[in-house]
Amino acid sequence: MAAADLSHRFAGESVGRALELVGERWTLLILREAFFGVQRFGQFARNLTIPRPTLSSRLRMLVDAGLLERVPYSQDPERHEYRLTETGRELFAAVVVLMRWGDEHLPDPDGPPIMLRHHTCGEFVDPRLVCSRCGEEITTRNVTPEAGPGFRDKPTASASP
Repeated sequence: MAAADLSHRFAGESVGRALELVGERWTLLILREAFFGVQRFGQFARNLTIPRPTLSSRLRMLVDAGLLERVPYSQDPERHEYRLTETGRELFAAVVVLMRWGDEHLPDPDGPPIMLRHHTCGEFVDPRLVCSRCGEEITTRNVTPEAGPGFRDKPTASASP
Protein backbone atom coordinates (compact mmCIF):
# COMPACT_ATOMS: atom_id res chain seq x y z
CA MET A 1 0.00 0.00 0.00
CA ALA A 2 1.44 3.40 -0.98
CA ALA A 3 1.86 5.99 1.74
CA ALA A 4 -0.46 9.00 1.57
CA ASP A 5 1.03 12.13 0.02
CA LEU A 6 1.70 14.28 3.08
CA SER A 7 3.75 16.94 1.29
CA HIS A 8 1.21 19.69 2.02
CA ARG A 9 0.75 18.83 5.70
CA PHE A 10 2.68 21.79 7.07
CA ALA A 11 -0.32 24.07 7.42
CA GLY A 12 -1.28 23.63 11.07
CA GLU A 13 0.71 20.45 11.64
CA SER A 14 1.80 19.45 15.16
CA VAL A 15 5.53 20.24 15.02
CA GLY A 16 4.87 23.66 13.52
CA ARG A 17 2.24 24.47 16.16
CA ALA A 18 4.56 23.37 18.96
CA LEU A 19 7.46 25.40 17.57
CA GLU A 20 5.25 28.48 17.39
CA LEU A 21 5.02 28.20 21.16
CA VAL A 22 8.38 26.81 22.34
CA GLY A 23 10.70 27.02 19.32
CA GLU A 24 12.58 30.13 20.39
CA ARG A 25 15.99 29.59 22.07
CA TRP A 26 15.29 31.43 25.33
CA THR A 27 11.98 29.64 25.79
CA LEU A 28 13.58 26.20 25.60
CA LEU A 29 16.39 27.26 27.94
CA ILE A 30 13.86 28.59 30.47
CA LEU A 31 12.04 25.26 30.30
CA ARG A 32 15.32 23.38 30.73
CA GLU A 33 16.05 25.38 33.87
CA ALA A 34 12.53 24.75 35.17
CA PHE A 35 12.98 20.99 34.60
CA PHE A 36 16.11 21.12 36.76
CA GLY A 37 14.39 22.94 39.63
CA VAL A 38 14.72 26.66 38.95
CA GLN A 39 11.57 28.55 39.94
CA ARG A 40 12.44 32.15 40.73
CA PHE A 41 12.95 35.03 38.33
CA GLY A 42 16.38 35.92 39.74
CA GLN A 43 17.58 32.33 39.41
CA PHE A 44 16.49 32.18 35.77
CA ALA A 45 18.16 35.52 35.05
CA ARG A 46 21.40 34.50 36.78
CA ASN A 47 21.63 30.99 35.30
CA LEU A 48 20.80 32.05 31.75
CA THR A 49 22.32 35.56 31.67
CA ILE A 50 19.16 36.50 29.80
CA PRO A 51 18.07 40.14 29.51
CA ARG A 52 15.40 40.74 32.16
CA PRO A 53 12.79 42.16 29.73
CA THR A 54 13.22 39.06 27.54
CA LEU A 55 12.89 36.79 30.56
CA SER A 56 9.75 38.63 31.70
CA SER A 57 8.06 38.30 28.32
CA ARG A 58 8.99 34.62 27.91
CA LEU A 59 7.80 33.73 31.41
CA ARG A 60 4.53 35.59 30.79
CA MET A 61 4.06 33.72 27.51
CA LEU A 62 4.77 30.34 29.18
CA VAL A 63 2.26 31.15 31.92
CA ASP A 64 -0.36 32.30 29.38
CA ALA A 65 0.21 29.09 27.38
CA GLY A 66 -0.29 26.94 30.48
CA LEU A 67 3.26 25.50 30.63
CA LEU A 68 4.20 27.34 33.83
CA GLU A 69 2.09 28.67 36.67
CA ARG A 70 2.92 31.84 38.58
CA VAL A 71 2.64 31.18 42.33
CA PRO A 72 3.19 33.77 45.10
CA TYR A 73 5.90 32.92 47.64
CA SER A 74 6.16 36.26 49.46
CA GLN A 75 3.54 38.90 50.27
CA ASP A 76 5.77 41.77 51.42
CA PRO A 77 7.08 42.51 48.91
CA GLU A 78 4.85 40.49 46.60
CA ARG A 79 7.01 37.93 44.80
CA HIS A 80 6.23 34.95 42.62
CA GLU A 81 7.89 31.78 41.46
CA TYR A 82 7.23 29.79 38.31
CA ARG A 83 6.29 26.14 38.54
CA LEU A 84 5.86 23.68 35.71
CA THR A 85 2.33 22.54 35.02
CA GLU A 86 1.63 18.98 33.93
CA THR A 87 1.52 20.25 30.33
CA GLY A 88 4.92 21.86 30.82
CA ARG A 89 6.40 18.74 32.40
CA GLU A 90 5.36 16.76 29.33
CA LEU A 91 7.95 18.71 27.30
CA PHE A 92 10.77 17.17 29.35
CA ALA A 93 11.35 14.38 26.83
CA ALA A 94 11.78 16.90 24.00
CA VAL A 95 14.44 18.81 25.93
CA VAL A 96 16.21 15.58 26.94
CA VAL A 97 16.30 14.43 23.30
CA LEU A 98 17.82 17.80 22.29
CA MET A 99 20.33 17.49 25.13
CA ARG A 100 21.30 13.97 24.03
CA TRP A 101 21.63 15.08 20.40
CA GLY A 102 23.84 18.01 21.43
CA ASP A 103 26.05 15.76 23.57
CA GLU A 104 26.45 13.33 20.68
CA HIS A 105 26.79 15.66 17.69
CA LEU A 106 28.16 18.87 19.28
CA PRO A 107 30.18 17.36 22.11
CA ASP A 108 32.09 19.29 24.74
CA PRO A 109 35.71 18.05 24.75
CA ASP A 110 35.43 17.35 28.50
CA GLY A 111 32.22 15.33 28.12
CA PRO A 112 28.54 16.07 28.71
CA PRO A 113 27.99 19.09 30.98
CA ILE A 114 24.85 17.53 32.50
CA MET A 115 24.05 13.86 33.00
CA LEU A 116 20.75 12.48 34.22
CA ARG A 117 20.70 9.80 36.93
CA HIS A 118 17.64 7.54 36.94
CA HIS A 119 16.21 7.30 40.46
CA THR A 120 14.81 3.79 40.01
CA CYS A 121 18.01 1.99 38.98
CA GLY A 122 20.59 4.55 40.11
CA GLU A 123 22.34 4.58 36.74
CA PHE A 124 22.94 7.44 34.31
CA VAL A 125 20.33 7.37 31.58
CA ASP A 126 20.91 7.05 27.86
CA PRO A 127 17.54 8.39 26.76
CA ARG A 128 15.90 6.86 23.71
CA LEU A 129 12.52 7.23 22.05
CA VAL A 130 10.78 3.85 22.22
CA CYS A 131 7.48 2.40 21.07
CA SER A 132 5.10 2.11 24.04
CA ARG A 133 3.64 -1.10 22.58
CA CYS A 134 6.74 -3.21 21.79
CA GLY A 135 9.61 -1.30 23.46
CA GLU A 136 11.69 -1.04 20.26
CA GLU A 137 13.62 2.18 19.72
CA ILE A 138 11.91 4.48 17.22
CA THR A 139 14.10 5.84 14.43
CA THR A 140 13.52 7.46 11.05
CA ARG A 141 14.19 4.06 9.49
CA ASN A 142 11.41 2.13 11.23
CA VAL A 143 8.40 4.47 11.12
CA THR A 144 6.20 5.78 8.31
CA PRO A 145 4.11 8.95 8.55
CA GLU A 146 0.46 8.31 7.75
CA ALA A 147 -2.59 10.52 7.76
CA GLY A 148 -4.14 10.86 11.22
CA PRO A 149 -7.62 11.96 12.30
CA GLY A 150 -6.69 15.65 12.05
CA PHE A 151 -5.23 15.32 8.56
CA ARG A 152 -6.62 17.69 5.95
CA ASP A 153 -6.78 16.65 2.32
CA LYS A 154 -4.96 18.74 -0.21
CA PRO A 155 -6.69 22.03 -0.82
CA THR A 156 -8.45 21.98 -4.13
CA ALA A 157 -7.37 24.52 -6.69
CA SER A 158 -10.16 26.98 -7.27
CA ALA A 159 -11.24 27.51 -10.81
CA SER A 160 -10.04 30.70 -12.43
CA PRO A 161 -12.77 33.10 -13.55
